[in-house]
Order: sequence, then C-alpha cells, then structure tokens
Amino acid sequence: MSSEPVRPASASGDLGPGLRRDERLGGKQVNGIEVREDDLSGEAVRGLLALHLAGMHANSPPGHVFALDLSGLQAPGVTVWSAWRGGSIAGVGALKALGDGTAELKSMRTHPDHLRQGVGAAILEHILGQAKARGIRRVSLETGSGEAFEPALALYRRRGFVPGGAFGDYVASAFNQFMHLDL
Repeated sequence: MSSEPVRPASASGDLGPGLRRDERLGGKQVNGIEVREDDLSGEAVRGLLALHLAGMHANSPPGHVFALDLSGLQAPGVTVWSAWRGGSIAGVGALKALGDGTAELKSMRTHPDHLRQGVGAAILEHILGQAKARGIRRVSLETGSGEAFEPALALYRRRGFVPGGAFGDYVASAFNQFMHLDL
C-alpha cells in the first residue's frame, strides 16, 4: 500500500489532496507523529481504513466483525483521528460517544510501515486526552481473540485497560472480549 505524499503547507493551509490543516481540529505532534482530527476525505486514510476492515475480516469468524465502515465512521457521535509521520499516513483511531459519560474506542490501526514505532500509543493517548476533555468518564472497547489481536491487547493493557463485561449492544462470545478504562 503506498502512502499519499503531502505537499508543503501553503498560505491557505492546503496540505495536498484531501488534506487540510485546520487549527480548530487541533493537530498535535509527539515524537515526530502528528495526530489530528480527520474528515475521512483523503485517499491515504481511506486506504488504511480499508486495510483495517480487510484485516478484521481475515482474522475474525463470520458475524464477529464490528469494525465500522466509512459510513459508520462518518456517523454523528463518531470522531476519527489520523496519525502522520513525515507526510505519510501512520495510523488511525476513532471514538464513538455512547452517552452517559461513556465512549467506545474504534478502528485503531497502525499502517504496516509504521508498526512498533509508537504510533498506536500516540493515537491512543490523543484519543484518551480528547475523551477526558469531553467529559467522558469511561472508554470501552470490543476486540477479538487470537494472535492477530495480541499487539493491540498489549497496548491497551499497558495503558490501563482492564477486561470486563460486554457493553452497549455487544453480546459476549468465545471470540470477542471487552476492555474498559476509567478516566
């Protein structure tokens, strides 16, 4: 998968096809990784989300993929952030507001060219900071079981997420698992 090059910023804030720097979106750079709110219009982020969905279907039994597609990520109450390093898409993650001070972590994916370089941790920290700023008291997630999910599970455990019961409309099964973090 090739990444979309980004041109230098112009006076208008244009960063290239489908990308704009918007100060209200609050892009933040940590360790060479810039995390910013994304409108999902760029080819690079759409490509990474397609890779994410394909990976979820390849590593999950039929009927056990709850990853949001593009329309689900554009729904009200869902905010998506993309991570960039050196002009290349490095990762993506989303937060879905559930109401009552809770939210769900969705669509966390690091681009294969940026694995084990702190991208997932940078996105996760940014999303959790945004959740806390929005008054969210608890962030939960649903994910699968098995080797393909272990790197993400390790990241969540290191950050303090703990196993817990199903939430929202999820039903517990032998394949899925749930984690929660009180903010």
